[in-house]
Amino acid sequence: MPSTLEAVAPLDVIAVGAHPDDVEIACGGTLAQLVRQGYRVGIIDLTDGEPTPRCPSPEIRLREAAEAARMLGVTTRVTLPLPNRRLMDDFDARILLAKEFRKYRPKIVIGFGDKTPLASPDHWQAMQITDAAVFYARLSKWDDYFDGLPVHSIEVQLYFRLAFEPDRLAGYPSHFTVDISESLETKLAAVACYRTQFPAEKAHVFERIRGAALIQGAAAGFNAGEVFAHARMLGTRNMLRFLERDSGAHG
Repeated sequence: MPSTLEAVAPLDVIAVGAHPDDVEIACGGTLAQLVRQGYRVGIIDLTDGEPTPRCPSPEIRLREAAEAARMLGVTTRVTLPLPNRRLMDDFDARILLAKEFRKYRPKIVIGFGDKTPLASPDHWQAMQITDAAVFYARLSKWDDYFDGLPVHSIEVQLYFRLAFEPDRLAGYPSHFTVDISESLETKLAAVACYRTQFPAEKAHVFERIRGAALIQGAAAGFNAGEVFAHARMLGTRNMLRFLERDSGAHG
């Protein structure tokens, strides 16, 4: 692993999850599609996700995460040393993630966009940590906290939803759908890498993920899709180009 002072190749997109498997479930199809389109994609997990009921050790969960990353084709996967089940939005967590943003210099960051009722409260904390880290990454005159890493301004921040959650995130003015028709099976295969989390008795999870992707895709004229929220109203100077649909969108 390079030191924080050593230059690394920048990433185009970083997706941030609280635990290994969050990103795969939420936007694995989009990440796989971006890789196919030639973009450099990374994943940052704030915790190793352990302990969980069926996983014997963090090392096994990390091996599953590495296998899922290879399945998606992502360039880099980083696991931060923050505590599962006790993840909290605090200054140290914000700085830790902001350092990764300064190191990898992504154009786009994607992360949680809301609470996930009846699911882990770590997800909500992850959203707040990510929001703060995007802001901290661009702040000057704060070098003592960042090991000499230069400031970096992230161009776009997007929010994902888990496949099991409502299809729209409240409070955001813009939503859009990414066509994952060609990468849905890759997404499902990446989720299946987490054998300790999704054993045979939880096979219904894959049907839910598939069903959500089919519904979201159909609403936009695709075979399968993933929905993202943007904190600002989307606009364009070229209406025709903005509204132009892929020739295969309607079959």
